[in-house]
Amino acid sequence: MTGFDPRVTPVRPDLAASSLRGKIDAPRYVEGIRKIIFDGAADVRRHPVPDAPLDTEALYGEIFIEYDHDDEGWSWGQLERDSYVGYMPSKALTLDVAKPTHRVAVQRTFLYGGPSIKLPPMAVLSIGSRVTITAHKDRFAQTHRGHSIIADHLSPIEQIESDFVAVAERFIGVPYYWGGKTSLGLDCSGLVQVALDAAGLWAPRDTDMQEKAVGVPLDVAADYAGLQRGDLVFWKGHVGIMQDATRLLHANGHHMLVVSEPLLEAVHRIAQKDAGPVTSIKRLASGQ
Repeated sequence: MTGFDPRVTPVRPDLAASSLRGKIDAPRYVEGIRKIIFDGAADVRRHPVPDAPLDTEALYGEIFIEYDHDDEGWSWGQLERDSYVGYMPSKALTLDVAKPTHRVAVQRTFLYGGPSIKLPPMAVLSIGSRVTITAHKDRFAQTHRGHSIIADHLSPIEQIESDFVAVAERFIGVPYYWGGKTSLGLDCSGLVQVALDAAGLWAPRDTDMQEKAVGVPLDVAADYAGLQRGDLVFWKGHVGIMQDATRLLHANGHHMLVVSEPLLEAVHRIAQKDAGPVTSIKRLASGQ
């Protein structure tokens, strides 16, 4: 197996996932153990050190397939939802895997040890986090671990948002954070992935992956006329979401925020930087 993408292929010089047996040579193959993230968010890094580049974040309730762990507190494996591979703190994982019943539907909410807002929060859960609810008490929903969340902050797992752009708009003013996927900070492709997920639409993690996998390409005039709400505009290493025919919503390193601005202003500014010109504009296909 040659030319594989290391971001989504669970292989290291010393081992590989058993699913790769016969496709790639490795000294040993490992089945992997399904674990669940029970921190509010868990860093997925390129190397097992705390100052290694942050590639992405995993939200509470996501599944991580662990192929290896070390004595320093790092687990190496792959996120089940978008296949991203990397290292995360072992303490963020548990074997207590349960089928999610609800998702966090607000920007962020607290996870309490019991049904009282006077208790100190155990974690902050961001929009899109998955939880397993087994009971309700007053205004609280109780998880299978006995923790409590404000019930009005949740929606059933099968209930999805009708407009992913409206989800993205809630992030306006949130800081730009490379590799981030939470309401406390996120990057351009993280914004797209989280917003689409809320609408029940799958997207890979990084910009180049999204450009290949999401939507159908549009032929656009030089003045970008004819765009509509929900179109995705791609540059090399950057992506934004059209709010309407003329305004772009994106997390970007220029403002260091999620902002809404005229598309033509963004195109002109980004063209002067490393990202260069727009590489494609994609529209979600009907039923995608």
